[in-house]
Amino acid sequence: MRLKDYPEIIRKAWAGFDSSIGVKFVEDISAKVSTNHVFRVTLDNDDKVVAKLSYFGKYEHFKEDHRIIQALSNNLLYPFENVLAKSLVKNNQVYTYRYQEDFVDTWVVFYNPIRAMNRMPRRLEEEHIRKLGTEAAKFHQACFRASRSIPKSSKNLRTDIHHLLEILETDTGQYEHRGYIHILKKQCDIFMKNIQRLNVSSFDLMPVFVDWNIGNFSVTDDMKLFSRWDYDWFRVSSRVMDFYFFSRVCSNVGDRTVFSYLIGPLMEERFLMFLQEYHKVYPLTENEVRFMKEAYRFFILNYVIKYGKYFFHRSYCTKLQREAYELYFPSIDGFDPDKILRALKI
Repeated sequence: MRLKDYPEIIRKAWAGFDSSIGVKFVEDISAKVSTNHVFRVTLDNDDKVVAKLSYFGKYEHFKEDHRIIQALSNNLLYPFENVLAKSLVKNNQVYTYRYQEDFVDTWVVFYNPIRAMNRMPRRLEEEHIRKLGTEAAKFHQACFRASRSIPKSSKNLRTDIHHLLEILETDTGQYEHRGYIHILKKQCDIFMKNIQRLNVSSFDLMPVFVDWNIGNFSVTDDMKLFSRWDYDWFRVSSRVMDFYFFSRVCSNVGDRTVFSYLIGPLMEERFLMFLQEYHKVYPLTENEVRFMKEAYRFFILNYVIKYGKYFFHRSYCTKLQREAYELYFPSIDGFDPDKILRALKI
């Protein structure tokens, strides 16, 4: 489907939400590193909403995720009550629109535009890292409390890995991942055995957003979390799923436009500093620390390999998937959880 068709789908989606007011124009405000599409929609009366358009995975999961996020945004207590963008609601449900024609199957959700304050600096100082550790722990605690009153999620770590294994049995999957099928099956097998051994199903489960790039959240002048957007990698899972991206934010190299997903940041002293502050507020268990390695493995399998073509432009996807086989998977066994356990005195 051509990019120029998207505004027309968004106009149809808006008409389904409120046909009493028209759309003046639709402006693409997507981040250019990924294939996801986000639009600023200006209505005839100059009001503005944000439209998110998606076409991968399952429509049912898209709808389910946005209903969970909406329930979470309504149930988060002070000081996080306004952190998440609110979706537009119709008939007491998050409004989603599904467009199906020929080979096209795409979905739209609308948000109220969210206010943003300060971006954290590209390379954090020690005080930023410590404050971010405290703030991440408080936000996770708030999400865990709110999770008791949100709809159930049908996705979990096991179902996502089973889905990848199913793809590898299809003609398309065998062509797309040719030459690497045995590596992927082996990585999936290691992951499944290790989450069983670590008893991951007993961990605190909560809504997590996974992708904490510096461009996805804003903070107040005193480094409190102010707003969070971009829900592409949202899931209900362990808080440990968020740590890899926090380690990247804390990393010595800082935020960069040309990026790789190396495991190194999880073992940097700067990330240990983050974890020490986090641990004071919302203590981690030994098994959660040991799970960091598996959360990283899952991230590479699920988001880089399985869904990479939907999240990254083609040339970037090719680069990241090549690095997965050459660098990421081989480096996983170099992760040393004992270093973190010692730093946290667990």
